[in-house]
Amino acid sequence: MATNSFSLSSSSSLFPSPLLPPAGGNLCRRFNFRRPVAAVTSCSVAFPKKKHWKQGEYPGFTEQNGFKNNKKTPIKNIKKKMDRKSNAKGWVNTVTEALSDHIDKKQWLQALQVFEMLKEQPFYQSKESTYMKLLVLLGRCGQPGKAQQLFDTMIEEGLEPTPEFYTALVGAYCRSNIIDKAFTILHRMIELPYCQPNVYTYSILIKACVDASRFDLVDSLYEQMAERSIVPNTVTQNIVLSGYGRAGKYEEMEKVLSGMLESTNSRPDIWTMNTILSLFGNKGEIETMEKWYEKFCTFGIESETRTFNILISAYGKKRMYDKMSSVMQYMRKLSFPWTTSTYNSVIEAFSDVGDANNMEYTFDQMRAEGVKADTKTFCCLIRGYANAGLFPKVINTVQLAGKLEIPENTSFFNSVIYACAKAEDLMEMERVFKRMKDKQFRLDDTTFSVMVEAYRKEGMTDKVYDLEQEKQLTSASESDEEKLELMPA
Repeated sequence: MATNSFSLSSSSSLFPSPLLPPAGGNLCRRFNFRRPVAAVTSCSVAFPKKKHWKQGEYPGFTEQNGFKNNKKTPIKNIKKKMDRKSNAKGWVNTVTEALSDHIDKKQWLQALQVFEMLKEQPFYQSKESTYMKLLVLLGRCGQPGKAQQLFDTMIEEGLEPTPEFYTALVGAYCRSNIIDKAFTILHRMIELPYCQPNVYTYSILIKACVDASRFDLVDSLYEQMAERSIVPNTVTQNIVLSGYGRAGKYEEMEKVLSGMLESTNSRPDIWTMNTILSLFGNKGEIETMEKWYEKFCTFGIESETRTFNILISAYGKKRMYDKMSSVMQYMRKLSFPWTTSTYNSVIEAFSDVGDANNMEYTFDQMRAEGVKADTKTFCCLIRGYANAGLFPKVINTVQLAGKLEIPENTSFFNSVIYACAKAEDLMEMERVFKRMKDKQFRLDDTTFSVMVEAYRKEGMTDKVYDLEQEKQLTSASESDEEKLELMPA
């Protein structure tokens, strides 16, 4: 059986200063990346061409690798604490802390469970602040139906609705793209004398319409605001600016920006600058991005770390490593820290082209400086090793993610599926896909497109058909769940 082999080695030398090498030299020296001192090691690994994992082995997702959660559920922990408390005051503090903790961690289901426990106690009193936090949480977690039920419960308990409560409910529907329902709530607010919509209510609705490319509705909302003497603020204008830009409506975008420059209530700020730079940077229009950067600097807007990260990401995607290096060195000069996003942009640039060496240098520097890696970091590493054909390193990276307790999400599983497809290991790809469904992660277009392409490459038309059918069923199921969630209690 044909095999391939590779060897790894790490140098213990440190780079004393940033050096600009000749063309084709080591790119990491341009960033003054310094490897931590390490012993020189080498190893040789052999692996078959189309099978890179043992029979039945899921790469990295094993109980030994930290993916088995042995912690008891938060509710049991609360019960245990409750039993240790000898008075009601201590119990209240425990449950309140647990509720706050679940809200901070965006664990909406656990938060509602603890809240129900709290409501059953004789000392319970309705608090507007608690309901507001839960409404915002449910909206952010894509649970508009639960938010509506909570809102109705709040009214039943005698709390008076306010514009802030209604705005939170509007936001819950808008985040789930249920615009019609959000407009229904807006009309209800207009009918109530003490719950009139404000600039924040309209800004949330405008963002939902912009994201859905419903610019006709945006115009009508602006007209309503003018009739009610509500002046758009900078946040509102930035939302519309971004929407016009993503839709390619550059003339409308420039009109909004010109209006901001002439206004006293919605002057351009750093978010305006970052929005414009990100827009043209993602489109690969580097010259336009640079011109706007100079314009904003002349307006007196000072760059921040996110601004530089946008520039680095744009240069990296276009493989303009010299300019990427210059921005990073400029950040050092101005004492701007290299953040997780900074490193992710560089790692992603090398990942896309399968440059494993420079990708590893960047990741080593990231860890040496104590910058915390996140899920995107490991997604880029996995895809980078797959693009480089270093599939055993894919396994090591997934295992490392488990040891570091990196949160899994749809993108993480998609990157592993991508690596399996690159390795032409369809059996392992199907195992990853099954585990993804077992853990109830959302299957998106990337999930299906990568797998369909892998099956088509092998001429497995029956698998392609089955997968396309499953995609349709998944879409229909999500739509049905959304409708069921929105049914009145």
